[in-house]
Amino acid sequence: MFRQPVMVFAGDKELLTVAHERAVRRGLPMAVFTAELFATGHDEANRAAVRAVPMAGLDLVGIAVHGPRNAVDMVMRGATLHT
Repeated sequence: MFRQPVMVFAGDKELLTVAHERAVRRGLPMAVFTAELFATGHDEANRAAVRAVPMAGLDLVGIAVHGPRNAVDMVMRGATLHT
């Protein structure tokens, strides 16, 4: 799910939704973290919880994006570095 280096950014739900859409459009590898994931205890249930919701209906609480720095920077535009 993660590769190095890792940079953590902060943003609200609207920013996460926009960043997710940008990453999808650019075809960047991504992991999504939805509120539903935290209601289950294992990986298969987590994956089923995400699959059960249409992309537009995901209750995003986080995303992980991998790609060239300039592409990830464009996807995360508007986010602030998490401190």
